[in-house]
Amino acid sequence: MNQNPYSFSEGKVDKMKLVFNLLAWILFLLEHVASGVGSDEVSVFVMEGDSVIFHTGVETSQQEDIKWYFSGTRIAQINGALSYICTDVKCNKGTERFRDRLKLDNQTGSLTIMNIRNTNSGLYELKIIRSSSGSDKIFNVTVNGVPAVEHDEVKRNEGEAVTLDSGEIRKPNDVMTWFFNDALIAQITGDPHKTCTDVQCNTGTERFRDRLKVNQTGSLTIKETRTTDAGLYKLQIIISSSSFSITREKRFSVTVFAVSDSGLSSAAAAGIVVVVLLAAAALIAGSIYCRHRRYTRAPQNDNDVNRGIALRDTEHP
Repeated sequence: MNQNPYSFSEGKVDKMKLVFNLLAWILFLLEHVASGVGSDEVSVFVMEGDSVIFHTGVETSQQEDIKWYFSGTRIAQINGALSYICTDVKCNKGTERFRDRLKLDNQTGSLTIMNIRNTNSGLYELKIIRSSSGSDKIFNVTVNGVPAVEHDEVKRNEGEAVTLDSGEIRKPNDVMTWFFNDALIAQITGDPHKTCTDVQCNTGTERFRDRLKVNQTGSLTIKETRTTDAGLYKLQIIISSSSFSITREKRFSVTVFAVSDSGLSSAAAAGIVVVVLLAAAALIAGSIYCRHRRYTRAPQNDNDVNRGIALRDTEHP
């Protein structure tokens, strides 16, 4: 019986194809397990000087290891046992750009960047490695510059109202909190019932006594200002989402002049106006009198009357 010389080789090829397909499938599964469901990218826009928190969405007891990378360089790491925690140069000597501005949450592994700068723009990659799976998330961060002036200076006279503008378009979940010399004086949240001012926020802030008002944009108005209202006002804005949180601060230096210090009072100003008007009236009256003196009747006698002599200029005979 003649045997097909290609039958063995064809069967071998089929077996090799099956093995290769099986290996490819195994490699695909391994790759899928190692990378989870793939990488998610989140765009984050912040202002220079903000603090931003990148949320992991997990608890440290749920994973073995969390690693953070910036532009491919490891900048932070924490393991589930909390036996190894590092940030910045402690993780990698080449990551000095942050200089103690990084912070890791021991419970969640979330990364905080404080006082963010323009040079911190770029891609931040989160790698969560578990015993059975892993997941990645990428934060694409853009840092925009801000004006050089860190404090807005506001000056008012005593008794005038002043509005400190938040300069923000508040979103429903944003929380805006006002402080005066570090004491809480007003807050507005997504819940209108939680909006408070003065003693409603803090029993120690009775100095304003119903003179504060905060609107839906977060701007603060102080009515009938007093010299005791002068000082440093700070607005803290917290913008939150499921993936990140941004904390932004604005400062206002308020000066309130006493009436005596700011210039003339209204009564004094009114007095000056009266004096000026009286002086002007006296000047006009004097001018009329002088003109009247220039023209007067000449000495008259019966002959003058008969000749019809009436008036002559006494200064020019």
